[in-house]
Amino acid sequence: MSAQSLEAAAGAVPTSLRSSRKHYGEKVIQVLLGLCALVSIVTTLGIVLSLLVPALEFFAEVNPVDFFTGTTWAPLFEPASFGVVPLIVGTFSVTFWALLVAIPFGLGSAIYLSEYASPKRQVVLKPMLEILAGIPTVVYGYFALTAVTPLLRTLGLQVEIFNVLAGGLVMGVMLIPTIASLSEDAMAAVPQGLRDGAYGLGADKLQVSTRVIVPAAMSGIIASFVLGISRAVGETMIVLIAVGQQAKLTFNPLEGVSTLTAFIGATGNGDLPTGSTEYKTIFAVGLTLFVMTLVMNIISIRLVRKYREVYD
Repeated sequence: MSAQSLEAAAGAVPTSLRSSRKHYGEKVIQVLLGLCALVSIVTTLGIVLSLLVPALEFFAEVNPVDFFTGTTWAPLFEPASFGVVPLIVGTFSVTFWALLVAIPFGLGSAIYLSEYASPKRQVVLKPMLEILAGIPTVVYGYFALTAVTPLLRTLGLQVEIFNVLAGGLVMGVMLIPTIASLSEDAMAAVPQGLRDGAYGLGADKLQVSTRVIVPAAMSGIIASFVLGISRAVGETMIVLIAVGQQAKLTFNPLEGVSTLTAFIGATGNGDLPTGSTEYKTIFAVGLTLFVMTLVMNIISIRLVRKYREVYD
């Protein structure tokens, strides 16, 4: 073929790979996907506005400094006290005991499923573990109240009927599937080459699991921890049933306390007159809980970016 023929053939090839026909179906799909993404944004804005407006009205009547530094919470008594510190301390106290169970058992389960369990065992164990995530939280709450609290008394601990320890331990069991599932997924994403290289250097399975796989999957593991913390902070039914509603400023896990979510769940039942200061405390506490969760998510994003490992 001559040079002129080659140039003519090259000139006949269209310069654009885009089709000249308009695909209206793709435009429709793009719009639908955009609307799906927009729903989450609109929902978040709606939640913020629904909390912010009544909360600002509340803070117009109650000094924010007294609200965030006060150590007495009695909004329904006369004279009323609006110090939210006992609720915040109670929330983090229950969360601490829950994470004391969820993190070691969840991470241990993830390491076993990822590095030790055979495929046949994984098929059996993973569904059994995830059954815990499907149990209603109200069942966990009554289990903590009717089974765990008597068990703690049998062991010699002088716990009250409603106590932090029983609720925190049962909440930790509820969080195990969340941490285990996300951490196991992060470990499974670690390239097999890292394992083979460690074994080639003489490392055993425990060393590979704890010194190679866990650090390589640290970003996903941290994300699972933060999600577990967020779920513990936002849990309602377990703390409402098993931990109690006494807003006391105490770190003793043998006593009952009240949490942010427990107050919202117990108070927001329609008995308070709409527009009253007592009614607006629900939104002030809800906004406080929202800000706490938002701060934790921001911290988690920074940690995930810091420890993220990128593999080619």
